[in-house]
Amino acid sequence: MTYLPVNSFKNGTFFKENGMPYEVIKYEHVKTGRGNATIRLKARNVKKGTMIEKSFPSGSKLEEADMNKKKVQFLYGDPKSGYFMDLETYEQFDVDREKLEGKIDYLKEGEQVYLLDFEGEIIGAVIPLSVTLKVTEAGPSEKGDSTSSVTKPATLETGVVVQVPMFIKVGDLVKIDTRNGSYSERVTNKN
Repeated sequence: MTYLPVNSFKNGTFFKENGMPYEVIKYEHVKTGRGNATIRLKARNVKKGTMIEKSFPSGSKLEEADMNKKKVQFLYGDPKSGYFMDLETYEQFDVDREKLEGKIDYLKEGEQVYLLDFEGEIIGAVIPLSVTLKVTEAGPSEKGDSTSSVTKPATLETGVVVQVPMFIKVGDLVKIDTRNGSYSERVTNKN
């Protein structure tokens, strides 16, 4: 059992409380006048998906969640599951979409990602913070829409629908933030 000082936490750190694994979403170090510093955490229960907000005195320690990252290749998805292949054993298996929390919508077939294993159970996935995807469907563009902040829905090659600026058209490559599904930029050439 390893304990981590809360002062060393950062966004993305995993810890365990009451036997449940949590991921730090927001970390804040608060120093008040003469009082001791306090660490405020906003964390997500990675098994249930619920959020908590807690404060801890500086110097407190919490148990480290024993998370294993397994490198896998995404094969395909269906309405209920995502199908993956372990890159070491070549074993194929499925993971419920609920555990992947919408991250599967940004994965192309053949893409390599990490699955999070907690005590022998797959409880989540780690994917890139941004992905470049091709627009397969989009509404018409009007002349002069290049500087507008108005958006329209566009369907990307993985089937996910995102809001994009009016100047985006079918065939364009767009960079999408996978944390919230927002459009970042149009990509002119993919390296």
